[in-house]
Amino acid sequence: MRRWIVFAVALAAYMLGLFHRVAPAAMAREIVAAFAASAAALGTLSATYFWVYTAMQLPSGILSDTVGPRRLLFAGGLVAAAGSALFGLAGTLAAAGAGRTLVALGTSVAFVATLKLVATWFEERRFATLTGVVVLAGNLSSALAGGPFAWLLEQASWRAVMLSLAAVSAAIAVAALALIDDPPRSAASHVPRGRWWRDLAAVLANRATWPIVVANFGMGAAFLGWAGLWAVPWLVDVQGMSRLAASNHASMQLVGFAVGGLVLGAVSDRIGRRKAVFLAGAVVHALLWIPFVAGTPLAAPASYVLFFALGFFGASLTMSWSCAKESNPPRAAGMATGTANLAIFLGPAVAQPLVGWVLDLAGPALATAARSRADWQPGVLVLAALAVAGMVAVLFVRETYARNVSAARAA
Repeated sequence: MRRWIVFAVALAAYMLGLFHRVAPAAMAREIVAAFAASAAALGTLSATYFWVYTAMQLPSGILSDTVGPRRLLFAGGLVAAAGSALFGLAGTLAAAGAGRTLVALGTSVAFVATLKLVATWFEERRFATLTGVVVLAGNLSSALAGGPFAWLLEQASWRAVMLSLAAVSAAIAVAALALIDDPPRSAASHVPRGRWWRDLAAVLANRATWPIVVANFGMGAAFLGWAGLWAVPWLVDVQGMSRLAASNHASMQLVGFAVGGLVLGAVSDRIGRRKAVFLAGAVVHALLWIPFVAGTPLAAPASYVLFFALGFFGASLTMSWSCAKESNPPRAAGMATGTANLAIFLGPAVAQPLVGWVLDLAGPALATAARSRADWQPGVLVLAALAVAGMVAVLFVRETYARNVSAARAA
């Protein structure tokens, strides 16, 4: 029972982080109006989260493997609370950027800390399934930042919502300190503080690590660059949807990712294969970008099915965490999964402002006029190309057959 309490608190911290990750998509028009922001500035503000999140993945892995998830989640919750409050009170775009930076800094530790707790409190054969549960819960939280959040923004100001999230972050931080127990320290689960750099060097020197990194960069850029920011304005401009309907589609993509993470993780554990599931999903995910590149008219319910499928098969990148963990020493599980996770967020950190920059070159300012399909085409092509690049990289990922090949070689 104790391990499920630990799991639940860590999961709550992760869910809050995913809400923050995609919230700018629903708030895009309000942010543009409040700060007179261009599309490039909006993309940069949103991508701030990804840049900080990316930079923190390796430190999060090191800290999870050394000081432990309990203190890490407590400190992260307090920092995220301060960032949410600053964002809600911001009077300038720079202040909003500083707040989003703190939010990213605080929430960036939650996922790796959660996977560390799963890796040490639960059996290895359940890792992909429980990772799927994490993805399901986290992305359902992301879905709330789409359509439901858009509805909430019609009832209350975005500033009031951000201040409320600050209180939630602080509450989770206190719960982490009071309820989480770090796993018992052993040679298998804990890296001595003075030697963490050796294990990190081993993870980075492992040739099996890098195809995972490249695959996650491409697929993460396409998936999160789209769902996290650009899908909503594209649907409004090109498909003529209302903001609420467009936000519901972005939410459906995140629901698909949540369901896909759970289903594909369970399938992977069941058949004892990682790469096979990863590759199959990556291929379908890349093919599903064809309607967006072609500008095919989308109508419900087919449009919702398309967005759900894009999320479901995009969730195959969750196999990367299992592949990374099982290709490296068990005691470095935090560093291995942190390295894989880093690439997922480096992708949109690059892609979101890049797409914004391309859009500013191609068409009118986001705040002043709707863009045509032709105006949007270069930005959509950037994301589709990244999805294809990620798919190609999966071809070079090592199949671990759901067991730690590093430990097997050592034995």
